[in-house]
Amino acid sequence: MHYGSVFAPGLFAGKVVVITGGGSGIGRCTAHELAALGATVALIGRKPEKLEKAAAEIAEDGGKVSQHVCDIRNEDAVKACVAAIVAEHGRIDGLVNNAGGQYMTPLEAISAKGWEAVINTNLTGGFLMARECFSQSMSKHGGAIVNIVADMWGSMPGMGHSGAARAGMVSFTETAATEWAGRGVRVNAVAPGYIASSGMDHYPPEMGPMLREMAKTVPLGRFGTEAETSAGIVFLLSPAAAFISGTTLRIDGARPQVRMGWPMRVADEKAQARDAIKPFNGFHRASTPKVFQS
Repeated sequence: MHYGSVFAPGLFAGKVVVITGGGSGIGRCTAHELAALGATVALIGRKPEKLEKAAAEIAEDGGKVSQHVCDIRNEDAVKACVAAIVAEHGRIDGLVNNAGGQYMTPLEAISAKGWEAVINTNLTGGFLMARECFSQSMSKHGGAIVNIVADMWGSMPGMGHSGAARAGMVSFTETAATEWAGRGVRVNAVAPGYIASSGMDHYPPEMGPMLREMAKTVPLGRFGTEAETSAGIVFLLSPAAAFISGTTLRIDGARPQVRMGWPMRVADEKAQARDAIKPFNGFHRASTPKVFQS
């Protein structure tokens, strides 16, 4: 089986795309889709075993891939990693700033160390990667950057550190789009809502009941898929988005529009089966998170 992308075969032939957090979840899915469309994908992550597994999958499927262990929070490490990618592949045409992480804690319980860890991962690390890809390669020949943020419209109670970081990344996206447009570089963001990603397998078991109930707060009545998120990322990297820069694409089933005073109407199974909103599952190696398996 091969990735069932909706985009034209060979769309990214000859392009080099860097993907942080490329060993799992949305990053892994996006790497597979881009590789299936002809790109050479450079996977970045902190855990070599995850990168090795994802890279082996892509190679087995006939894609071109390299893997690079790097802590994106470390400025010197980011500089060296990007330099190594440019040395190996000659250039960088795209960057998917996907690496991130957070944990649920009320504001009063977040320590300075915990706050800094989440900010450094979700904001500073993304800035460093974008700056270095721009400075070391894209400033010379152009390119496209997609920053992965989150559904933080209406804030993120219980994860205030992540909400602050994601909001900061949206602002950074808009600023970079303005400052780097003169060099032919586009910068956009994708904000996934509730996505059934393999990353959920790392959540504590006590979160299971809450996760299973969350779909009832989404007007489309379900979680999104990794492939639906990847499709948005790939579009923003593609030539079809040549006049799109500085924007944030929400992939969330209209979740942020749920409001008090408006009757909640969740799409039932019959509605979800209709072509306009039924799930897209183009990722041939996707697996259902354990929390949703009966």
